[in-house]
Amino acid sequence: MDLRLKGALFVVTGSTSGFGKAIAEQLIGEGAHVIINARGEEKLEALHRKYPENTEMLPGDITSDAVISDLIRKVYGKKLHGIVINAGGPPAKSFINTEITDWDNAYNQILRWKVKLTQELLEKFQEQGYGRILYIESAAVKQPVENLILSNSLRMAVVGFVKTLSQEVAHQGITCNILAPGYHATPAMERLFANKSLLLGITPEDARKEFEKETKVGYLGNPEDFASLATWLLSPHSRFITGQTISVDGGLIKGCM
Repeated sequence: MDLRLKGALFVVTGSTSGFGKAIAEQLIGEGAHVIINARGEEKLEALHRKYPENTEMLPGDITSDAVISDLIRKVYGKKLHGIVINAGGPPAKSFINTEITDWDNAYNQILRWKVKLTQELLEKFQEQGYGRILYIESAAVKQPVENLILSNSLRMAVVGFVKTLSQEVAHQGITCNILAPGYHATPAMERLFANKSLLLGITPEDARKEFEKETKVGYLGNPEDFASLATWLLSPHSRFITGQTISVDGGLIKGCM
């Protein structure tokens, strides 16, 4: 299928590892131009060197107002087809091990910057009469993950915000969707392996096996497979899908919604 993305401009935040990198590379494979963002300049430069004709770098922490402003300046005067809003989450903790400052930090890490970035870009999409906004969250919005109280809680706020926004702008050619990944073979999973190994007194490798058992398919997901769905949702073909939170979880979620 031709996804009709050749020459289209996208932004992918958190684009040097895991889901962000996989999505950026699949967009590039479709002939798109991608503004790649990450905090680590070395990895960012390596990705840019690999795809010099199809990438433009935006180094820095996208959760900060300053880097969001840098991005707005970078896309000024250009047609922006879509953005992947993606970044890491707060540390793994149980409720009794959190302090109120952990909740304040989690609000900034998970919700605040996404609202601000969306606000800053929305007028551009409205003027164009077209836009694809894709948020990468977690399967925790459908089924809480043990010892991830901060992520479990604040990501639900993202779901409410995105669902409401999607209804406000659907008639303007703008779609807003969430992908909710389960357990995938990404660097972010390492912190969960480490946390479970400490809690259960087992090795990180045994902890990994415990997570694999929770998926009905019996293995961790592949970021490239995840990216194939993301890329389609970023294409014109997805115009009738908006306001959805789609699980990509290998059968992890037991509920019907």
